[in-house]
Amino acid sequence: MNVLETERLILRWLTTDDEAFILELLNEPSWIRYIGDKGVRTLEDAKNYILTGPLNMYSQLGFGLYLVERKQGKTPIGICGLLKRDTLENPDIGFAFLSKYQTRGYGFESASATLKYGHEQLHLKRILAITSMDNHGFSKLLEKIGMKFEGTIIFPNDTDELKLFASE
Repeated sequence: MNVLETERLILRWLTTDDEAFILELLNEPSWIRYIGDKGVRTLEDAKNYILTGPLNMYSQLGFGLYLVERKQGKTPIGICGLLKRDTLENPDIGFAFLSKYQTRGYGFESASATLKYGHEQLHLKRILAITSMDNHGFSKLLEKIGMKFEGTIIFPNDTDELKLFASE
């Protein structure tokens, strides 16, 4: 199901047919460094990730992480969307792209459209974003789409300090 369209991109619900793409994305060095190793090593692992993550969130909340594909050629290039974590009071925006599609403006294009969608269509008053302390590119992009740095947080049972951004 298509959720959003921008000038160059379509954001749609993930399906289990996207397992090969998810397997590739979740094993990108930047994913593992900044988001974490999810232990997805096989197509079956990727299918399970889609079922228990995005598909579960769509059915419970009506939103989640969406597949981002280029309109031209319907090429999957990344994911972008809204998540609801138990550790945060409000939904947060997240995105990741295959390295060969980074630094082309796709993150800005998809994240700004997702933020607008969250506020205007889903009527979310406050949307958060978190990032590791050393992910400077993500921090700059969050500020570019209008999010404000609020401080740092550490999740329960974790030791990593994260930057917290918000949009209201």
